[in-house]
Amino acid sequence: MKKSLFITQIVYIFLFICGSVYAVGEKTISLGAGAAWKSVENRNGITEANSIRPHPVLLLSSSTAVTSAAGYQAAYGVWGNFSALTESALDLAVSFDERTPELFRDSTGNYRLFVPPEVESVDRVLARAGSGAALFGRYGYDPDSTPIVIQPESRDALFAPGSRIKDFTIEFWMYPLNMENGEQLLSWTSIMPGSRAQRIDCSVSKNKLKWSFLNFFAPINGSKQINIDFTSLTPIVPKTWSHHLIRFDASTGMLEYIVDGKGESIVYATITGRESSEVHIPVVGDNGRFLLGGRFSGFIDEFKIHSVCAGRSSIQRYASGGGRIETKPVDLGTVSSGIVRINACGGRTSIRGTSLQNEFRENGRFKFSDDAEMNFFVRAGENPYSLDKIPWVIFTPGADISGVRGRYVQIAVDFYPSADGECSPYLEQMNIVFLQGEAPLPPRNLTAVAKDGCVQLRWKQSSSTGTVGYLVYYSAVRGDYFGNDSKLGPSPIDVGITTSINIDGLKNGTLYYFRVAAYDLAGGSRNIGDFSAEVTARPLMGLK
Repeated sequence: MKKSLFITQIVYIFLFICGSVYAVGEKTISLGAGAAWKSVENRNGITEANSIRPHPVLLLSSSTAVTSAAGYQAAYGVWGNFSALTESALDLAVSFDERTPELFRDSTGNYRLFVPPEVESVDRVLARAGSGAALFGRYGYDPDSTPIVIQPESRDALFAPGSRIKDFTIEFWMYPLNMENGEQLLSWTSIMPGSRAQRIDCSVSKNKLKWSFLNFFAPINGSKQINIDFTSLTPIVPKTWSHHLIRFDASTGMLEYIVDGKGESIVYATITGRESSEVHIPVVGDNGRFLLGGRFSGFIDEFKIHSVCAGRSSIQRYASGGGRIETKPVDLGTVSSGIVRINACGGRTSIRGTSLQNEFRENGRFKFSDDAEMNFFVRAGENPYSLDKIPWVIFTPGADISGVRGRYVQIAVDFYPSADGECSPYLEQMNIVFLQGEAPLPPRNLTAVAKDGCVQLRWKQSSSTGTVGYLVYYSAVRGDYFGNDSKLGPSPIDVGITTSINIDGLKNGTLYYFRVAAYDLAGGSRNIGDFSAEVTARPLMGLK
């Protein structure tokens, strides 16, 4: 029994040692997690979030939008005969992504915001898009509450005094807590000539949104004033995000209301109430201002105005085209380093209502049941400035990688949302496991024979199979090895793959010191190994 136990212990120790030897020489560089994501050089459609895992993660930018290189976000979809929402068409954009309400602003600079202390800021878990949203009436609908006031500050603003508006689009997201009758989500007020009040109102009536345009569309050719009222067909569900878009086409007079990408109402600002060339164009009065969320209980996000009549917008949280990151070239320290594997951890996240859902995994294929996925790519080379000439190699996190070698490595990750656009994959950490490149071993049995003005060197080749040449170092000063007496040139002399050479042109009577190093090629550069043992010789006149 004791003998059996002893043998078992010996086997266990042997296996433990073997398991340890397997990883000898492997080194690891971490990206993300505690090391943060400073290594990520390019981010397209990707943002960073802190509320999903203990460390910041990378995930798709949450917007019902296409993001341009300039960072502009706009609704997208099937345009038909309507206009794309481009950055140049953006008249007002309030994202509510700032950390505190005092910092809420219009990113276009056309409007100025005045935010009352009752308005609160919430983080991305409660927001529909981006990293925040505005919360109004936390404790319920209050008819005396103060709204966010948005006033035109630039003459270029679409709603600047005296402006004759042609096409326009107004869009926003809302998350009502109650939908009580009389709640007012949005209004525009100004004064027309003759002290006539001009208004646009969006308020709650029987769980639907009612829109009213009073003295907004100017009469033409002495015709009477056209005022427009309409109500959505579909009730708005409390505690659910919905997207609302009003668009006006000045060429036909069409004013259309779209909720969650579906048409709710179409009216025409014409005398006949039908499509016509005699369109009443909006004219803006004096002292105008928007009042946002004053008598409303819930969240509002991504309030925008565009100077075009937009196509119907997608209401997906994440753009179907996905996003991509690319890291900076990561220095592994030595040439010809080999990537063993790249480990990754991350998962999939979604926000349903105001509840954050999270699925976490480590390594393997990051493809989820709802078609959200991440794809990983790597490339390596010896020059960080020429990596873009090297093709990407797809890899599976945690699986062995072969044939990817170089001092500098770069990783790219493509992120794709779920089929319904509501879930995003996320990346918390990557670990690059690699073996540093080993320079070739030095040649063996170096000998030196003195001659007249020359020293003959001989050696046995390096045992490293990748050796492609040798460098001969010489000097009349021990430890220097950078002499310049030889006719073959200054030290070191590249003698190629040969194993003997005559170093001509040396000074007779001078003692010279010699060493030889082998080299291989890694990515087109010489990878030089250690010196051989030192030998000496003194050339003398008359020696052969």
